[in-house]
Amino acid sequence: MFDWMVWTTPVAVFFICIALMLVGMTVWEIRSPTTLRKGFLPISTTRGDRLFIGLLTAAYINLAWVGLGEKMMEWFSLEDEPSVWISFVVSMAVLALIMRKG
Repeated sequence: MFDWMVWTTPVAVFFICIALMLVGMTVWEIRSPTTLRKGFLPISTTRGDRLFIGLLTAAYINLAWVGLGEKMMEWFSLEDEPSVWISFVVSMAVLALIMRKG
């Protein structure tokens, strides 16, 4: 069924983290309903809004990383494409920043 997708370890970890975040946010929302708040984002947001914006941002960071992998090899004179683990860590850090301060 999922033969069309390349299930590498980083891809699996990324999707597992997203699933765990969704479960965690659901439990958190049930235990403690959210309120609107204004952070550095230009709109008032709830936790769910910030999670959605953060997940979109994380996806774009990972897509850009994969898309620019060959260019980064040329720019930085690398023998191999940079590891996707770097983009995973960067995207999770940006997600955490958006969740905390957004």
